[in-house]
Amino acid sequence: MSRDQLQSAGHSEGSAEAPFLELLARGASADAYEQPVLLARADGQAPGRIAVLEHAKLLALRVRSEMEGRRRREAELSALFETAHDLAGLRDLDAVLQAIVQRARSLLSTDVAYLSLNDPAKGDTYMRVTEGSVAARFQQLRLGMGEGLGGLVAQTARPYVTDDYFRDDRFRHTLTIDAGVRDEGLVAILGVPLMLGPHVIGVLFAADRRARVFEREEIALLGSFAALAAAAIDAANLLTETREALADLERANEIIRDRSGVIERASDVHDRLAELVLRGGGVHDVSAAVSQVLDSTVRFADAEAAPGDALEVSRAEGHAVRHGGDWVAAVAAGGELLGALVLRGHPRLDPVDQRTLERAAMVTSLLLLARRSAAEAEQRVRGELLDDLLDARDRDPRLLRERATRLDADLDAVHVVLAARLDTTAADADQEAAARRRLWSAASHLAATRHGLAAARDGGTVLLLPLGPGDTATDLARRTARDLGTAVHEAVTVGASAPVRELAVRPESVAEAYAEGQRCLDALRLLDRPGDGAAAEDFGFLGLLLAGSRDIPGFVERTIGQVVTYDEKRGTDLLSTLDAYFACGMSPARTKDELHVHVNTVAQRLERVGRLLGAEWQSPARALEIQLALRLHRLSSMAPQGRH
Repeated sequence: MSRDQLQSAGHSEGSAEAPFLELLARGASADAYEQPVLLARADGQAPGRIAVLEHAKLLALRVRSEMEGRRRREAELSALFETAHDLAGLRDLDAVLQAIVQRARSLLSTDVAYLSLNDPAKGDTYMRVTEGSVAARFQQLRLGMGEGLGGLVAQTARPYVTDDYFRDDRFRHTLTIDAGVRDEGLVAILGVPLMLGPHVIGVLFAADRRARVFEREEIALLGSFAALAAAAIDAANLLTETREALADLERANEIIRDRSGVIERASDVHDRLAELVLRGGGVHDVSAAVSQVLDSTVRFADAEAAPGDALEVSRAEGHAVRHGGDWVAAVAAGGELLGALVLRGHPRLDPVDQRTLERAAMVTSLLLLARRSAAEAEQRVRGELLDDLLDARDRDPRLLRERATRLDADLDAVHVVLAARLDTTAADADQEAAARRRLWSAASHLAATRHGLAAARDGGTVLLLPLGPGDTATDLARRTARDLGTAVHEAVTVGASAPVRELAVRPESVAEAYAEGQRCLDALRLLDRPGDGAAAEDFGFLGLLLAGSRDIPGFVERTIGQVVTYDEKRGTDLLSTLDAYFACGMSPARTKDELHVHVNTVAQRLERVGRLLGAEWQSPARALEIQLALRLHRLSSMAPQGRH
């Protein structure tokens, strides 16, 4: 955009965002966002106008950062899926490994990426694939076991990173390795192991020719590519074994037919799994496909429901293991155990079918990770919107409604703000953090299914849920406490606000309602009612202290409203009788003297009060609330007209 165009856009009414939208549309660099502000200052525009431009610039930079983050996550998932597809249709191992190294270099934006494999026969490691390398000596390096950064990774089976290779003394430098690295000009290097079960078979590297700090997400991403590379090598070994088996099967027609059937099933399941990955299938789709191909029953089981010993052995060895008449293949990713595929009633399993089950477990882990990433992204967006409402950051009702609509929430509906907290004490900080994450995850899922919002806050979670027809804040609080407690298997206490309306127009009401919900939560904990849910209306006259609105008319109506209505409709004196009764120490004899009526008249009136307020109206707690309501009603009746 030219200087004249920027000036024109900057001076038009209500168009402070226009130059920044133009920059967003054409993907400009972050530095370019300073130009509209600089031009406004150069033109001597009013400070108010410059402040508006500064605010618009900050918002645009936030949008740009969010867009870049999403594009990066989409690119990472796309690359992982593409690599999984290459693996499912594996024909050329070198091509698959080359694609993995290329994608790793592209996504991490490094100068060089390369992959080395161990040579058990020679007892060293050699370069298998390089991308971006320009030095011949570097491309032909062979490293002795335990030498260089790669040797440290191979020895420890853990990722290692150095931001300055030649100044790092954690690993053993050699003249040969240092000369190759110097020829290539590398400075910062990240290496992650290629694992087959518990064994390191090689190392995947990403390196820069300048100092650089690799972030945790980048290390995890390279680790994912390393897992796929190891799987590709394992798949290639499987294909090699299959070809060797085919050569042996040629000696007998009967064996050929038998093995051909096995290979056809393996090919079929590979095609099916590739299709599932590409069309975004689920875990149960994978189980159904493998069940059909293997002509058996395959089910996905959570880690808690799978056979414990067999599951641990499968995870440690990286293979499906036999458990009685079943087979168990661990579904794991990055050391985290996600569950297992269990093949029922098939004690004898062909090796190829066993590998098929293992490949299916790997694809299942990829699908679970993809689903989790998508769910976590949605949870973060829901939490950000609720955080903005709580902090009243965005006061544009139209933008708030649009953001809520994209999350299937309606800010024009009546909502209740709920503060939820765990009521158990963790043994240490790590366990407490894990418990809070479980609570936040359960609350986010609950909010998504009920068209609401959830966010982590103040050591617990806060939820914004719509109030259904016929529901009360108390009903919603108790139901939420029960549902969250069931989800996390621990007691969860929930305090609820009174219903709030017009959240898009009055976002500050969300913070007020949250404070009220917290007060109710604290009251429940002081009253030793863990795992329960309540709103201010449940605490009688204490609710006046807990409620942010101090709803005195509502308290009076709930407590003695039926008596007030009865007097108004029939012209009776039940309220004055109640006042006198309590003033006379709840003595009917003294009350009749105070009112100058017969004692039977007092008894009849009190009997009528009992029918209106309930049999327990004279209990100490109820009597205290009724006396407070009578006094508040009397004071409100004495107030001048028009005052509340």
